[in-house]
Amino acid sequence: MTVTATRETTSPPTPAKKPGNSGRRRAWATRAPLLPALVFLIAVTQLPFVATLVISFFDWNSLKPEKRHFTGLSNYASVFTDEALRESVVTTVVLTASVVIVSVVLGLLFALLLDRAFFGRGFVRTLLITPFLLVPVSAALLWKHALYNPEYGLFNGALTWFGELFGIESVAQPEWTSEMPLIAVEASLVWQWTPFMMLILLAGLQSRPAEIMEAARLDGAGPWQMFRYLTLPHLRRYLELGILLGSVYIVQNFDAVFTITSGGLGTANLPYTVYETFYRAHEYGLASAAGVVVVIGTIVIATFALRTVSSLFREEASRS
Repeated sequence: MTVTATRETTSPPTPAKKPGNSGRRRAWATRAPLLPALVFLIAVTQLPFVATLVISFFDWNSLKPEKRHFTGLSNYASVFTDEALRESVVTTVVLTASVVIVSVVLGLLFALLLDRAFFGRGFVRTLLITPFLLVPVSAALLWKHALYNPEYGLFNGALTWFGELFGIESVAQPEWTSEMPLIAVEASLVWQWTPFMMLILLAGLQSRPAEIMEAARLDGAGPWQMFRYLTLPHLRRYLELGILLGSVYIVQNFDAVFTITSGGLGTANLPYTVYETFYRAHEYGLASAAGVVVVIGTIVIATFALRTVSSLFREEASRS
């Protein structure tokens, strides 16, 4: 009997895969669909801002393009030393701060109202949301003609009706946009942005833990105590979000100022001043510098608002 010896053929050992390779490939596979959106975002937002930043360092008048030259920071110096531009900076800060504060307070009140169950709550919620759904120019035109007009506006019509009701023969018919122009612009913006704040805060109210609220109620906590120690701390992040987004959008508002007052009577904010400088004065460098200041101002206002709200909550937490 013959025994046949077979040689086992051994293949060379396969190199061990690095543990991080598959993870990196999987991460890139999940991120790859987002790359076109990222490229589009950079092309639409960051590249124009870089171009604006470069132009802001030039003395560039479109009517005299051959005289364009580099001037460094002189355009930024003009933004803060020119009286009209300096006033527009102050107007922007006042307009943004007042509209955001009033909108947040009214939005919180309406959110607390809609958080309760009552007949017709869905209909009331729809009515309160409607102003935010309007096109900004349409909302400004509505306030300018339907409400503020001294001859046929609703406000003066209501004053006349109250005068007749109480036997007053001659009732003052104020020129709302000329006698109180900044308040007129602020009122229209508050009317449009209060629903936005209300939606954010209502979402925060409806995300409260029901068990904690019920336990506090069983322990004898009153409505004010529950609001101060439970609801308000829970709404902290929602308030910060509303203030942040409101500051970012309102500081850039152009429609209401342009439509209601055309930037006159001390209502010209920085976006309107940029428009005037760019399209009417044809000063591209100065307008670009003012635009950069708008972006920086947006960041500063949002940061200051968030820090203020955070400090208020920290003080409240330390007291309790």
